[in-house]
Amino acid sequence: MYILGIESSCDDTSASVLHNNQLVSNVIASQLVHAQYGGVVPELASRAHQQNIIPVVDIALKKANISMSKLSAISFTRGPGLLGSLLVGNSFAKAAAYALKIPLIAVDHLEGHVLAHFIKNETDSYPFFPFLCLLVSGGHTQIMLVKDFFETEIIGTTIDDAAGEAFDKAAKILGFPYPGGPHIDKLAQTGNPDAFTFNQANIQGYDYSFSGLKTSFLYVLRDYLKTNPSFIEENKADICASIQKAIIESLMKKLKKAADDLQIKEIAIAGGVSANLGLQNTLKKTANEKKWNIYIPPLELTTDNAAMIGIAGYYKYLRKDFADIYTVPYTKAIY
Repeated sequence: MYILGIESSCDDTSASVLHNNQLVSNVIASQLVHAQYGGVVPELASRAHQQNIIPVVDIALKKANISMSKLSAISFTRGPGLLGSLLVGNSFAKAAAYALKIPLIAVDHLEGHVLAHFIKNETDSYPFFPFLCLLVSGGHTQIMLVKDFFETEIIGTTIDDAAGEAFDKAAKILGFPYPGGPHIDKLAQTGNPDAFTFNQANIQGYDYSFSGLKTSFLYVLRDYLKTNPSFIEENKADICASIQKAIIESLMKKLKKAADDLQIKEIAIAGGVSANLGLQNTLKKTANEKKWNIYIPPLELTTDNAAMIGIAGYYKYLRKDFADIYTVPYTKAIY
């Protein structure tokens, strides 16, 4: 079967084609307009999606060398995300599916990130159920207990800000353009992670909190700048390495606790921050110590993309889990 996947939850318009569980094409149109504002502007995002959706789908089909008539189903991101952005993908998917008289499949964005690990790969290496997935992005930070393809329990989440947002806010303070997380990751590789200490949250269970860490980062820099106006420029690599270490330590502390408590050694990461080399290296080191089997998605599947929506659509198709024209998007996670 051929599945057309459509992702439009935030500021990336993406379309993909999967032949069963094998990725044939995956096209992403990013929106550069948000860089000047230091973050995503919802109204501008939805307008850009309207401009991008048809060209992106067209390119994805051409790269897959198939026509719309060959499609078996269309899957789309139902939520969570920005309402205006979601409506563009929802509307296109419904119109196309009903015109072609093929099934329509609604996919949860977060489940899509998790199921991206089941896209066919060269090594045929996939997580075994149950496994833990650390989902880390600009909008979400969660530890998910994945019992089956669509049986997922969120056992830990952030009570305030996401780890990706902490990276981006720190980057903004340091003068990096949006999105700033990759800039911190790159510079951190040449810095001393023990140069500066920032306060980390200490809360019960598997939940996270990054608002205090962001405040600590701001105050530490403010105090140094009082005596040395050039402090940031003179220590930028060390600052990046130190804040990255603090965020990663926070993430890994709860992940290790969950894995130990539940006695699970199948560990995956997903989301935009899973592309962070510091996080990947720390995960690999921990895996060696604890004998974990770890799963790190390829770079092109870490950010928001339609391939993950397509693979989720494939497994929903097998279950005949279809949506109808009355299906509406949602902005917040529903499980």
